[in-house]
Amino acid sequence: MSRIFNFSAGPSMLPVSVLEKAASEMLDYNNSGMSVMEMSHRSKVYDKIIKDTERKLREVMGIPDNYKVLFLQGGATLQFSMIPMNLMTKNRKADYIVSGSFSGKAYKEAQKYGEAHLAATSKADNFSHIPTQEELNLSPDADYLHICENNTIFGTTYNYLPETNGVPIVSDMSSCILSKPVDVEKYGVIYAGAQKNMGPAGLTVVIIREDLVGEPLDKTPVMMRFDEMVANDSMYNTPPTYAIYILGLVLDWVESMGGLTGMEAHNTKKAALLYDYLDQSKLFKTNVVKENRSLMNVTFMTGNEELDAKFVKESAERGFSNLKGHRSVGGMRASIYNAMPMEGVEALVAFMKEFEEKNA
Repeated sequence: MSRIFNFSAGPSMLPVSVLEKAASEMLDYNNSGMSVMEMSHRSKVYDKIIKDTERKLREVMGIPDNYKVLFLQGGATLQFSMIPMNLMTKNRKADYIVSGSFSGKAYKEAQKYGEAHLAATSKADNFSHIPTQEELNLSPDADYLHICENNTIFGTTYNYLPETNGVPIVSDMSSCILSKPVDVEKYGVIYAGAQKNMGPAGLTVVIIREDLVGEPLDKTPVMMRFDEMVANDSMYNTPPTYAIYILGLVLDWVESMGGLTGMEAHNTKKAALLYDYLDQSKLFKTNVVKENRSLMNVTFMTGNEELDAKFVKESAERGFSNLKGHRSVGGMRASIYNAMPMEGVEALVAFMKEFEEKNA
């Protein structure tokens, strides 16, 4: 059996060493006589797994002691509701920067719980850039500012962090977490679905400053209360146990790659190879402005829908999976998350050059 180069936007590929380690422990984890999938989340052996995973995440990301780490379910999408239910409680107002599809969905959901103010949007130019600080119309009395730091569908990312004059920043980092160093203290809340850079689908990580845990809106369901999840150490009910275990293995791998500094160098080199080719190509192009190009999701197209479809078909035949762009934008998208090896990007660029020679 040979593994393909999987460019899926998520669930995405995992490091081979992580898969091999998990496979070796599938039937018997640490002489427990059972798989992690089978063990009680209240057992001593699993208690060590979840605590070790939190410790590793704190070490890798440099999470301060006054931040809580939660292992939740429902994907990042559930946080679109959970965030306003728990944080839009003081002035009942929050700012949202809409820079793509998911930040737009978060903004729409927040309107159910208070005054969601559109601080800026790049929708007019089809989300080809991130609104600059000068474009922001921020509310001084907002309970928080919500951003989506990397836009999976459109291939854009923030190259700065908005100045809010003390208003907490809530960041959806689903498609960029663990890809580079982050100063956690500059955020009020960081949340991310795990299925891109952290592990399998089913786990959502929330990193929240203690003073923001607070009191949620009335009638907030217990499973959506940050205070309850904090009080119960993410175990109000059974957490996504196996996904948490895999995250622990992924964090070991990140450390072996030189931590987040090493990951950033690894990701920058991969992205540069692909973008450098796109910049000189006469067939392929990307509409994303240079200063906002994502290291994780590279979007491109030929400008001809039939040729795009031909590229996707032939790429699959050559062992490249999931290069078709999101259905809402078309074209192609190469998601080159942490686990994508340099060899995968090199092979893709070589195929693109060959395709261009035959079809330009």
